[in-house]
Amino acid sequence: MPIFSNPAERARAQSRVLIESLPYLRAYHGQTVVIKYGGHAMTEEGLKLAFARNISLLKLVGIHPVVVHGGGPQINEMLGRLAIKSEFRQGHRVTDQATMDVVEMVLVGSVNKSVVNLINKTGARAVGLSGKDGMLLEAEKLSMTVNRGQDMPPEIIDLGSVGRVKRVNAQLLRSLIQDDFIPVIAPVGVDGEGCTYNINADSVAGAVAGALKARRLLMLTDVAGILDREGSLVEHANADDIFRMKNDGTLTGGMIPKVDCCLAALEAGVEKVTIVDGRVENCVLLELLTDQGIGTQLEK
Repeated sequence: MPIFSNPAERARAQSRVLIESLPYLRAYHGQTVVIKYGGHAMTEEGLKLAFARNISLLKLVGIHPVVVHGGGPQINEMLGRLAIKSEFRQGHRVTDQATMDVVEMVLVGSVNKSVVNLINKTGARAVGLSGKDGMLLEAEKLSMTVNRGQDMPPEIIDLGSVGRVKRVNAQLLRSLIQDDFIPVIAPVGVDGEGCTYNINADSVAGAVAGALKARRLLMLTDVAGILDREGSLVEHANADDIFRMKNDGTLTGGMIPKVDCCLAALEAGVEKVTIVDGRVENCVLLELLTDQGIGTQLEK
């Protein structure tokens, strides 16, 4: 925090911040903003409280936040306590029935209610949902193949109860938003036969933002954003830039599916998507309501 020599200097600095936010408050008033909440922002107490306050403030000034949360560390902890081994293939958790039971218990029964409770304590009205509520997230089993090289058939990977979003019940979310609630969504979906699926939270956030035609999608991560090959932040990128960075090896690991979700959201009608460093306190407000913003902004 800056050190001010006197109260008048502090007041002037604070007033400049408020004035700077005015055009953004006007631009986003009445608009929907989807925030994918995960990483350190979900585990450090100070960041958790700051996030809840950010979401409440957005609602107070007439912006409509929708939160989609992850919970990987919490799932890992519970699986460890129950001595259930967990395996990952291509960045996805292989989810047998025992693992699915734990995933649903942790995401829906624990993490979701904790996020809802914290937002409500800051003065807003949040309501927790899983994809099963009102068929919010209609899912289907995720099929995955891996290329094994020339003259070799692709390997078919069975991830168990891992799914992808087939359809989002946007009307349910719009009804909650219209009644001044903040939807907080756990990434668990269901198919027409009632089978439950574990879905990547980034994918859910992108699908929800696209279904709602959200003005903005913020993806909170544990990195500053997309980094170039020298380790510097890429502040702006489009689909062509992403294609190039994939081919030259700039994008690797978990950042590839994350940017794919971002590009899919843009194609579905989201105006801007930003990959934001969730380790920065008040990152949501800094990105939405200041001139500089933080992270990497993706645009069509």
